[in-house]
Order: sequence, then C-alpha cells, then structure tokens
Amino acid sequence: MRTARLLLTPYAPGDEEAFVALFQDVRVSRWMGEGPSTEAEDRALFGRVFTEVYARGLFDVWAVREGGTTVGHAEIKPTPESGGHEIVYALSPDAWGRGLGTELAGALVEHGFGPLGLGEVHATVAAENEPSLTLLGRLGFRHVRDIQEADGSTTRLLTITRDRAPRRAPGSPER
Repeated sequence: MRTARLLLTPYAPGDEEAFVALFQDVRVSRWMGEGPSTEAEDRALFGRVFTEVYARGLFDVWAVREGGTTVGHAEIKPTPESGGHEIVYALSPDAWGRGLGTELAGALVEHGFGPLGLGEVHATVAAENEPSLTLLGRLGFRHVRDIQEADGSTTRLLTITRDRAPRRAPGSPER
C-alpha cells in the first residue's frame, strides 16, 4: 500500500533490527500494548509476525517506509476490546511532527473501509496520549467509551464509521 509519502510493505526477515529499534524506543513503546518490553520479547514478537500472523493469514501488518527507510509499524486487526477491527500504528520519533501519522492512520482507515469492506474502524489510545487522540479526532474518530486497565490507567476506545469518514482520508492509499 502506498500513500503520498509512505510505502507499507509486509515485513521481510531483514527488517528485524528496525522493528526491534522502534519497539525498544520508550518514547514509542510506552503507548504500545502493555508498554515497553525486553529486547528478547520484541524479537520474539517479530518472529511471530512470520510464524503466526503471515503464516495463518490472521490480519494485515506492515513495515512503514519513507524513502526506503523504515520509519514505523502498522496493523489493522480484530480485537476483543473494540469488538471489531482496530488500527495500530507507530512511527519513530524522527518521523514525528510532519503529518506522517495522519497520513498513515488515514491509509489504514481507508484500507479498512475499502479492501476489508468494514463498516467501522476502531482505535484504542491511552487517555494521556493527547497527540494520538487529536490526530484521530481530525480524521473523524469519535470517543465511544473508556476502558479501565488492570494497572488503573484509562484507555479510550474510538470509532469511525464509513458514513462519517472523509471522502478521501488525508494520505489515503493510491490505487
């Protein structure tokens, strides 16, 4: 999948170091899943992308590249928290502040509504992650409910429906 500035491709075995570096950066991983993991856990996760996700066709997951450099990670997958398909994305701090997050999230939404044929797309975001909440709000996501986590933190469930999505999301994929 391609946007104006990004290329989303399936991971290749040679992407492991970039994947681990992204997930080991606490500025990124603090907002992902359960938060920072060990390097060994991130390497195991990378391996499962091939042995489980790709091998069994579970969901779409991509390396995000800008000009040949891996700058992020993206997924769209079914989750029990959302009751549907959720977008997951992360960009390296070097890619922040240039609108790439909006471009990437918009492409994931359009992929959900287009090729996947979904009627709605979800995202879960830590209540303290104001930049992501603002970004998703600009795309048309609406707050549905709060999820109280076991550690006492709050995660916001956001949803965008096909009828509320912009005609063509910012940075949407080229066909």
